[in-house]
Amino acid sequence: MASHLPKPSVYVVDDDDAVRDSLDLYLTLKGMNVTIFGSAQELLDHDAGAPHILVLDVNMPGMDGIAATSALRRLANPPHVIVLTTFQADEHVMSALRAGADGFLLKDTAPTEIVNAVRLVAAGEAMLSPSVTRTLLSHLGDDEMTDRRRLAAQRLTSLTDREREVATAVGSGASNAEVAASLFMSEATVKAHVSRLLTKLAVTNRVHIAILVHDAQS
Repeated sequence: MASHLPKPSVYVVDDDDAVRDSLDLYLTLKGMNVTIFGSAQELLDHDAGAPHILVLDVNMPGMDGIAATSALRRLANPPHVIVLTTFQADEHVMSALRAGADGFLLKDTAPTEIVNAVRLVAAGEAMLSPSVTRTLLSHLGDDEMTDRRRLAAQRLTSLTDREREVATAVGSGASNAEVAASLFMSEATVKAHVSRLLTKLAVTNRVHIAILVHDAQS
């Protein structure tokens, strides 16, 4: 007998009515339970519990998406977070990822890609492509880099030589297939290494591995 899984619960938070209503329509049509909010504070005042996925505008009046992400990540059962932005290299996106977001989407992303991104994050995967990861990391600023470098390097000391090689490859934006080819191992082995990296480094996805590696090398 086929199992009946619950529909993913998605909260959409944006002060732009058009963006909010469009996302509501796209995601509802794909069978997701969608609740919309006009501000981060309105979301945090909502007492119905955390959703599976949160799609959150990073730049909003009052409490922004970065502060909201930090607050939600402190919950006992935090939601996966996708932040929305107008610019791919927006410095606020980097801050949101550091705060615990799982990835980001540009506001002009095609509806089918938005739905796919939500499904990926619902499955526990980061939805940044290797090319986007490389672009984002290349635009990182140098503010407070000394402290970040020291803390990141300290966290990487727990890795074996092989795990460090995999982490470095992930940090370059390489996909599992690219890591496997460059390090002469199977994709299954790469996936196993990435899973161990997530546990050892206490991060939620490969995007955060990439950020740590970048910080340690900067």
